[in-house]
Amino acid sequence: MKNVIQNIAVLFLFLLGTTSIMAQDIPGDKYEQKFKLGIGANVGYPFEDPYNLNVGGDVRLQYDLSKRYSLTATTGFSNLFVSGDDNDLGYIPAKLGFKAFVLKDKFYLMGEAGAAFAVTNKYNDKSLLLSPGIGYATKYIDISVRYEYLPDFPSIRNDAADKGLGQVALRLAYGFKL
Repeated sequence: MKNVIQNIAVLFLFLLGTTSIMAQDIPGDKYEQKFKLGIGANVGYPFEDPYNLNVGGDVRLQYDLSKRYSLTATTGFSNLFVSGDDNDLGYIPAKLGFKAFVLKDKFYLMGEAGAAFAVTNKYNDKSLLLSPGIGYATKYIDISVRYEYLPDFPSIRNDAADKGLGQVALRLAYGFKL
């Protein structure tokens, strides 16, 4: 097992070295790495009862590694509305992610992972938060659709208390360079 790990490490270092050797600097074609900030509004459709709707806002810090790849950090507030007399479930997401532009530097795939911290009176717990998505971005506007899975938040399935919540959310954001 130790030899396998050493071989993988040597292969990784070799590949890292060859890619930097083959990289060429073309005058005028240098990409400036930069930070961007996006402020967004979200609306989501939860798949589990007793939730009807998710509405929230977020702030996303993005660091462009290259023209096609970026690292992200996202936080904000989301509220899952509950029908009836039960309290809504409000939570603060904290996610780190990776964004890859795949088509004409406008369409992207994104994956985020982190935690969701419940901040309501009746429910004060946290959950893992996994969130793959697709989107379209211009210089200032970012529109995306994502699936979010919160395995530790309560839900009702088949008239029994259970845990796990999935939802689809739409995000519309305004972004700018810092």
